Amino acid sequence: MAKIIAPKGANTKKTILGRGASSKGRTSGRGHDGQNSRSGGGTRPGFEGGQMPLYRRVARRGFSNEPFKVVYEVVSLDDISRVFNDGDVVTLAALKELGVVKGVKTQAKILNNGELTKKVIIEGLKVSASAIEAIKAAGGQIR
Repeated sequence: MAKIIAPKGANTKKTILGRGASSKGRTSGRGHDGQNSRSGGGTRPGFEGGQMPLYRRVARRGFSNEPFKVVYEVVSLDDISRVFNDGDVVTLAALKELGVVKGVKTQAKILNNGELTKKVIIEGLKVSASAIEAIKAAGGQIR
C-alpha cells in the first residue's frame, strides 16, 4: 500500500518571534514602533479606539428568566420498555441511574414515542396525555 506523504512545504516549523535580532529580522514581524510592537502592548477585547464599545452602547434592561429555566429531557416509551422490567417503578432517579437521562438540573417528560410492552409504575414524572393512555393500556400505573 502506498504511503501518504505531505507535499513539500506543507509542514513548516513555527517561527518563534521576538527572541532577539536574529529572529525574523530586526522588528521580529511586529512592524516599526506603535502599541502592538511593544511587549504587553495591544488593547483589551472589545476596545474600539475610544469610541463607546458595543457592549456598553447596547441597553441592558428588563428581566430574563433564562437562569431559572427548567430543562426537560424527552423520554420515549421505547426507552422505558428497553431499560425497565415488569413491575419496576420509573422515577427520575432511576432514569438517571440507568443513563436514560443525563444532567444534574435536568427533568424528564415521558412522551408517546414508540410502544410500551411492560407494566411499569411511573412516579413523580411529567407524562403527556397520549403517553398516559398508552401506559394504562399496557397495564401500568401513574402516581
